[in-house]
Amino acid sequence: MAAGNRDADIVIIGSGINALVCGARLALKGKRVALFEREAVAGGCIRTEELTLPGFRHDTLSTLYPLFVTSPHYAELGPELARHGLRFRNTATPTASVMDDGRSIIFRTDRAANIAALDACAPGDGQAYARAMAEVEDIAPLVFGLLGGELWSWPTARLLLGEVRKRGPKALGRMFGGMLRASRDWLRSDFSSPLSQALFAPWVLHVGLSPESSASALMNRLVLLSLEAAGSPMVEGGSARIVEAFTRLIEEKGGRVSTNADVAEIIVERGRATGIRLGSGEVVRARKAVVASVTPTQLYERLLPASATPERARSEAKAYRYGRGEMQIHLALSEPPQWPDLALRDVAMLHISNGLEAVSRAVNEAERGLLPAEASIVVAQPIAVDPSRAPDGKWIFWIQLQELPRDSAVKGDAAGLIPTPEDGHWTPELREAYADRIVDRLCALIPNLRASILDRHVISPADLAALNVNLVGGDPYGGDCSLDQFMLWRPRATPGNHETPIKSLYQIGASTHPGPGLGGMSGSMVADRLA
Repeated sequence: MAAGNRDADIVIIGSGINALVCGARLALKGKRVALFEREAVAGGCIRTEELTLPGFRHDTLSTLYPLFVTSPHYAELGPELARHGLRFRNTATPTASVMDDGRSIIFRTDRAANIAALDACAPGDGQAYARAMAEVEDIAPLVFGLLGGELWSWPTARLLLGEVRKRGPKALGRMFGGMLRASRDWLRSDFSSPLSQALFAPWVLHVGLSPESSASALMNRLVLLSLEAAGSPMVEGGSARIVEAFTRLIEEKGGRVSTNADVAEIIVERGRATGIRLGSGEVVRARKAVVASVTPTQLYERLLPASATPERARSEAKAYRYGRGEMQIHLALSEPPQWPDLALRDVAMLHISNGLEAVSRAVNEAERGLLPAEASIVVAQPIAVDPSRAPDGKWIFWIQLQELPRDSAVKGDAAGLIPTPEDGHWTPELREAYADRIVDRLCALIPNLRASILDRHVISPADLAALNVNLVGGDPYGGDCSLDQFMLWRPRATPGNHETPIKSLYQIGASTHPGPGLGGMSGSMVADRLA
C-alpha cells in the first residue's frame, strides 16, 4: 500500500490475534486491508521483550497457542505464516499441578497415561476422566460448531436441527442442561483425590470463569481435550514472532499494519461506517467495512459519535461488566528449578494449587476486592519448550495470577498483612509486595529458586491496563465471561454475528463471541463475512 494512500477495502482497528487473523485471511482473498494499532508495537496481547536482562526473551502477556493451532483457519494460515518464519515448538507434557506440600501430577498428550496417573491419585479418578472425555468428544461437533460459527446463521440452525434429529428434542434439552454444570459439582462428585481436583480446577480461570460458574465444567473439559490433543505450543523465539509473520504476510499481499496510530473516531455517514479519523487528524477511508477489535466501552463510549448510535446500544455497552484483574511476574533464573519431582522441569505450564477449595476461596476473595491469601499460581516454563529464549543453562519463569481485584477495586488483603491504598488502585508498592508473597511461596517449594533469581519484572492489573486499552482495569479476558455475557449475549450491544447498529461496522475481539482465547475465531468469522 503506497505510503501516501492508506485508504483500504477494509480498515481494522487494533492488531491483536483476532485483528491479525481477520486481516490476513482477507488479504489472502485479495482485499486491501489496513490495520491501525495505537501502541508502539503491533500484537495486542502478544509481545516478547527482554523485560529482565539481555538475552532473556519474556512473553510479556500471552504465551501458549493450542487454540490457534487447532482452529479451522490454521490450515489456511499455517503454511503462509511458516513461509514468513513462524515456527511452533511443543512438549508431550503440557501441564501439571503441584501442591504446597510437594505432591504433583503431570498431564500428558496421552489419554492412557493420564488415566493411569489419575487412578494413581485415587482409584476411579482415571475412569472418571475417561468418561468425561468421552462425553465431551460426543458433543464436540455441536460445541465447536457453536463456538466456531456465527450463532445467527443458517449453518448454526442446520447444526442444531441435525442434533435434534440425531438425539431427539428431549435428549438435546438434557444435554444442554448438562452443559451448564459447574466445575465444582463435576470435580466434587467425580474425583475423590484433591490432587486430581487440583489438576483440573485452575484451568477454569484461563477462560475467565470460577469453579462455581455455569458451564465451567464444560469449558474445563474442553481445555483438557485441547491440551491432550495439541499440547502447549509456544512460538520459537518468542510470541512476537507470530505478529512478525502475520505482518509480513499482510504486507506481502498489499496491506499495511501501522503502529503509533491511535484511532480517535469511526466516521459514520448516513448510518454507515465509511472510515476512521486518527488522533493526528488523518482520515482513512474504508471502501467496504470497518472492523473494530475493541471492547464495548471503547466502541460506544469513545470511537462512535453518540448521535450515530441507538441509546439502547450505548446503555448496554455502559452496563457491560469486566472481570477480575491479572498480574504477571517474569523471573530470569541462573539455573533450572529443582522441583520436588524433577520431571516437572519438562512441563510447559504448571499450576501451584492446593485444590478446588483453594481456587474457589481465592476467586471469592478477589471478587470481593481482596488480595487472595493463597492464590492459584500459574508457572509457564518457556525454556522447557524453547531453549532459545534464554542464554545456555539459564531459565525463565512466566508467572500469571488470575484471581486479583481490578485496578481501582482493591479493598484489602485477605491475609491482613499487606497495606492497601484507600483509593483502591494498584500502586508500584502494592504490586511488589504482592509479588513478594507469590515468590516466597514458590521459594518454599523450590529449594534453589531464591538463590537463582537474577532479576524480576512485575506487571500489575494497572500496568496491564496501561499496556493495552482493551484490558480494562487489568481484565485480560475482555469482560466477565459469565453466562449472561457469553454466546448470544457477548456483548448485548452487538445485535449478532459481530454486526453493530452501524452498517458496515463489525466488532471482533475477546468481548465478542466466542469470547477470550488466542484462536482468532471472531476475526476469522468476520473475514468469512467480508471476503
